[in-house]
Amino acid sequence: MIKAGIAGAAGYTGGEMLRLLLQHPDVKIVFAQSESKAGKKIYEVHKDIFGTCDLEFSAGISEADVIFLCKGHGEAKQFLMKNPVSNKTKIVDLSQDFRDQETKQFNGREFVYGLPELNHEKIKMADSVANPGCFATAIQLALLPLAKCGLITSDVHINATTGSTGAGQALSESVHFSKRNNNMNAYKVMEHQHEKEIIESMGQLQPSFKQLRFIPQRGAFTRGIFSVQYVNTNEKLEKIEEVYREFYSEHPFTHLVPFEIDLKQVINTNNCFLSLQKVKDQLIIISVIDNLLKGAAGQALQNMNLMFGLSEKTGLQLKANTF
Repeated sequence: MIKAGIAGAAGYTGGEMLRLLLQHPDVKIVFAQSESKAGKKIYEVHKDIFGTCDLEFSAGISEADVIFLCKGHGEAKQFLMKNPVSNKTKIVDLSQDFRDQETKQFNGREFVYGLPELNHEKIKMADSVANPGCFATAIQLALLPLAKCGLITSDVHINATTGSTGAGQALSESVHFSKRNNNMNAYKVMEHQHEKEIIESMGQLQPSFKQLRFIPQRGAFTRGIFSVQYVNTNEKLEKIEEVYREFYSEHPFTHLVPFEIDLKQVINTNNCFLSLQKVKDQLIIISVIDNLLKGAAGQALQNMNLMFGLSEKTGLQLKANTF
């Protein structure tokens, strides 16, 4: 059995990580760390886990084969500095602290960018993985096949909307019910923190890829990301569809689908659904993911499976909430 620990287990992402690991056939959870909830039963915070797990939150960490860092951005690095981890322990970090070329080196470790559809073989050999951001995941999965064939020859325009869980569990104006309900707004227009990791990783496939025009939005729903990307191209839609099918033929969670897509088709799953349309010389790519699963905890578990030589689908055969 793989002994797994979760640091930052009281938040949304930590809770999803707990739920997934509790159902994984090859994993035993050895600690669930949270400074603010130490000593409390896990089900006192994540009430749906009642009857499934009697673990208590711990203040610190203990020996494990893998640790999932579900800390806030800027907190993961500080946590590791205060809580040294054995070189024998694998790490999957869900913050943005180690995603960039400038930050991937830390304390003798080199964090591999953990997008399986891009770095599948590197992740298998890694002892440390930096999980991609949720927006970054949805956007890159929409664009990777084009970059692989050098087909991004114009500006990439992106309009993507996320649910309220994308802002984390801490209370703020942006997640307050009276602000979020029946409402929508744009934020961090063309300066979102995920842009850097997108440009760096897309550059692995198409070095000429230098910029994108990204407008992130907050939607009046709880979870999920609905992302619309469009670029200029003279290629026929049939050829582009072949490119996408070939690129994702060996990746079990990303699918080019022959119907109109919506969020409910992927919520509570580790799937990304993609849809392609051609309008005159514009290619429109729509991508949808669950921001807490394929955009966070599900992808982290997918990475753990690869790191330990398991099928990447293990523990991730999940049912969508379609109603």
